[in-house]
Amino acid sequence: MKNLSFFLCLLLLPVDFSFAAKVQSWKLPVSETAAQPSLAKTSKGELILSWIERKQKGHRLQMATYTNNAWSKPQTVAEGDNWFVNWADFPSIAALQNGTLWAHYLVKRSAGTYAYDVMLKQSKDMGKTWSKPIIVHNDGTESEHGFVSLWPWSSSQLAVAWLDGRHTAGSISHDHSPTAGKDDFSKAMTLRAAVFDANGKKTNEWQLDQRTCDCCQTDAAITSKGPIVIYRDRDANEIRDIYTSRYDGKAWTTGKAVARDNWLMPACPVNGPAIIANRESVWAAWYTAANDKPSIRLAHSNNSGEKFQQVRTIASGMHIQGRVDVVGDRDDAWLLWTEENQTQMLWIQHFDTQLSALSEPINIAQLQGRGRATGFARMQKTAKGLFIVWTDVTNGKPVLRGAQIQ
Repeated sequence: MKNLSFFLCLLLLPVDFSFAAKVQSWKLPVSETAAQPSLAKTSKGELILSWIERKQKGHRLQMATYTNNAWSKPQTVAEGDNWFVNWADFPSIAALQNGTLWAHYLVKRSAGTYAYDVMLKQSKDMGKTWSKPIIVHNDGTESEHGFVSLWPWSSSQLAVAWLDGRHTAGSISHDHSPTAGKDDFSKAMTLRAAVFDANGKKTNEWQLDQRTCDCCQTDAAITSKGPIVIYRDRDANEIRDIYTSRYDGKAWTTGKAVARDNWLMPACPVNGPAIIANRESVWAAWYTAANDKPSIRLAHSNNSGEKFQQVRTIASGMHIQGRVDVVGDRDDAWLLWTEENQTQMLWIQHFDTQLSALSEPINIAQLQGRGRATGFARMQKTAKGLFIVWTDVTNGKPVLRGAQIQ
């Protein structure tokens, strides 16, 4: 009986699967100097890496496809000498089920630091050739438009969400702030979304939120009940918590907090959330510093994001930088984040739907770069494992690194 009790106690202990994780270097097809990486996945499980390279004058957006453990030859998506290039607001690519690719990047509209437009391009031959650029928004203002999320609206239509500064035009500051407690949002940053058809024509556009944080990334996922967009809200009292808006088939729902952190923050933290969905199972991850305590939080919903039943603080302390990403399936998810103390480090950890850890935190890399220079690491999951890319700095120059976890 004593042996049986001991055995039952062992069954109740948390299981650590971290021993099974094999982290290995993932060689990337990039030049010696590259930065701002992003990863996308096709319906066939192929990975698409995009990144920015500096030219002698200007920049170019490059991409390559990873299939059967081999990279395609890098291809140029777009290039120019008037781009807005930023450590936190970077290009991305989305793959539609019909095989088309869409890419976005940012182009300056004027000499103003934060006056730039979101440009779209489409490829119907896996990146060999690209269409002429399309401006996502049509307000024509010299203001900030960025922090974009791309996702399939249908097999042939693209959806785009972005932070839109059309109402902030003419403001003397970047972080546009009416008097605390006032409900006048007439000069606020907004969240908007639009749909483009296979011919590059905009077929619909909406305003999702009338006042958001000015420079935190957005993200989007497709649930069993439709798309969901996640972003950092900003209320009249400067509370900057994470919100979602869902498309219910007819309209976008009013933004609702994933969790009430009540982070009072009078400036933009430049630290957006991440979201992933598999049918009704939705995972959200974000950074907060509520009560002056930097933390990484993870939440799970079992009803397509209508409500997040499970919320947990995963890591906290002054060494937490955030910069999260999340990938997952119906029953589990992997969380990626950045810390910096003596050195900057990337960490991942595996969780189930109750937010119980399925592994210990796993250190992916110790970076030479510090602060903003390393940007935001990105992650994707395929049948062959996890794939992570990030920017490091070597001899004063940005360089991309990659890791695969099996």
